[in-house]
Amino acid sequence: MPVDPHAFNTAFKRARERVRGGSVDVAAEQESLRALIPADASEHDRAWTTGLIDDLAVPPPPPPVRSELYKQAERIHVEVFPPKGTTEEKIAVLEDGRRRIWQLADSATPDEEYDIRALTYDLKYLEDSLRNPPFPLTDA
Repeated sequence: MPVDPHAFNTAFKRARERVRGGSVDVAAEQESLRALIPADASEHDRAWTTGLIDDLAVPPPPPPVRSELYKQAERIHVEVFPPKGTTEEKIAVLEDGRRRIWQLADSATPDEEYDIRALTYDLKYLEDSLRNPPFPLTDA
């Protein structure tokens, strides 16, 4: 009998949230998940479910320590998103914000440069949508 992927993934996500919350017994959570695997499950189903269950005991990596450049880029992002004004004004604000964030990324260390540039992806997407709307937009 195959594993029900939806039921297993839902149970796994809930178990992971409880484990990361720090107030449960990891081994007990793993046993509960193992009980969801039918005795006659395929090797494929056993492999992917066992991998997830085993990973439940691995602590997540600590959040990255961000530099002042990254924090400054975040402040710019908050300042320009969501943009206000007419379509042209919104585009100008987004362009300026992206330009300023890229300038910061140019000064960043190689390990943080990409993360800073990534802060511009949603700005670029919105800017492109304003320039070439997928549906009619009106200025409000």
